[in-house]
Amino acid sequence: MLAENLENWAQQERQVGIQEGEKLGIVKGEKLGIEKTALNLLKLGALSDEQIAEATGLALDEVAKLRTEGKR
Repeated sequence: MLAENLENWAQQERQVGIQEGEKLGIVKGEKLGIEKTALNLLKLGALSDEQIAEATGLALDEVAKLRTEGKR
């Protein structure tokens, strides 16, 4: 009985861990996609940092950081 309860608990905790990992992966993937879009817009050179921030939802300082990182 105790071993069965421990196994059930362990399975539930693993499932919670998997779900949290999936959520984190989705958030990171979305962020990377947005940053890639911002980098592509920066490469085009047609928009200001403010416009890119507005279009992507990134903070202005994040766009500026991408601009400096993209020049490396």
